[in-house]
Amino acid sequence: MNKYLKIEKAAIKSILRNKTRSLLTSLGIIIGVSSVIVMVALGQGSSKKIQTDIASMGSNLLMISPGNSIYQGISRGSGSQQSLTLDDCEMLIEGSQYLQAVSPSVNFNGQVIGGSGNWYTRIEGVNQFYPQIRNWEIAEGNFLTAKDIKAKKKVVVLGNSVAEELYPSGNAIGQKLRISNTPFTIIGILKKKGQNAMGMDQDDIILAPSTTVLSRLKGSKYGSYINSIYASAVSEDVMDEAETEITRLLMQSHKIQSENDIDFRIRTQSEILEFATSTTNTLTLLLGAIAGVSLLVGGIGIMNIMLVSVTERTKEIGIRMSVGARTRDILLQFLSESLTLSLIGGSIGILSAVLISAGLKQVTSLTPIIDPVIAITAFLFSGAVGVFFGFYPAKKAAELNPIDALHYE
Repeated sequence: MNKYLKIEKAAIKSILRNKTRSLLTSLGIIIGVSSVIVMVALGQGSSKKIQTDIASMGSNLLMISPGNSIYQGISRGSGSQQSLTLDDCEMLIEGSQYLQAVSPSVNFNGQVIGGSGNWYTRIEGVNQFYPQIRNWEIAEGNFLTAKDIKAKKKVVVLGNSVAEELYPSGNAIGQKLRISNTPFTIIGILKKKGQNAMGMDQDDIILAPSTTVLSRLKGSKYGSYINSIYASAVSEDVMDEAETEITRLLMQSHKIQSENDIDFRIRTQSEILEFATSTTNTLTLLLGAIAGVSLLVGGIGIMNIMLVSVTERTKEIGIRMSVGARTRDILLQFLSESLTLSLIGGSIGILSAVLISAGLKQVTSLTPIIDPVIAITAFLFSGAVGVFFGFYPAKKAAELNPIDALHYE
């Protein structure tokens, strides 16, 4: 053990003899380790944010949208078909055992006039179950009631962004605003949700009774057709059963005999989450691999410097051999120097990654999540790089002829 300690002390002394050169040699390792850790931390931070955003969309959420329509042999895309109605919502509420809440969604974009000015936003027609399904709380006032829906009342609940834009001084409850020349009364304001995973402001919205939006804003030409249906399963464990049940009930309601003729599409939170995290994980893996290349570049830098060191210390190697140092001792010394350089670089790289992640947290909305396993793996890999790229110079030093080495100038 004493022998190896002496070899390590000699290695450290040799590294400290040329501090600037040693630091520059380790720079590739430092950049490589910190890059790998930061890239993976950003990827994991993105995944966490996506999971949070998707969870904020609703509780055990299922989204039902119309199917694809075809006109003159040309597909108009998913959601273009008029196939879902308010009656479908009522049927799902009454006939399902795996759903705890169902709400229609009727979309209308328009100019809103009220308060301090006007604002172009999205008006969504929903029912009284919408906050329960979408996990959305009321900040002020009240939400829509079953009576509001049935009576087609002209009442609205404002998203936080709309409320701040039209009523910056507050006191919006009870005020009147106009949507497409139709007067509405404000009965509530939603709590702020912020941006979703796609960067859209979730609070830039006005909620109104679905029946009112259909009859007053969209007009009779749309009949009772709606844009989509939101549903919430009883629990996460029965999401698959709920999806199967919705398919069966809607096929019965639309008199569809074969699944090939289905005129609607069902998406769940798990499907969206799986797709989003899969994309993020692929990107993280790619960025991590690119960052890992700098580790190999750093290893090549170490090999070059070690070769220079062997040349500079040829006479020293000859003296060591002449006083009894064996080939194995010379090999271990140079390997020890290479390994120590790499591990020092790896340690500084981990520290740099922590500081960079802390800085990114302050200047961006993303919170990098450093995985200790990734940090330890990057550190160990830096050591492996040092051994791999240091072996050839060490072997070259160990194989020097003592006599030739002593006469080397």
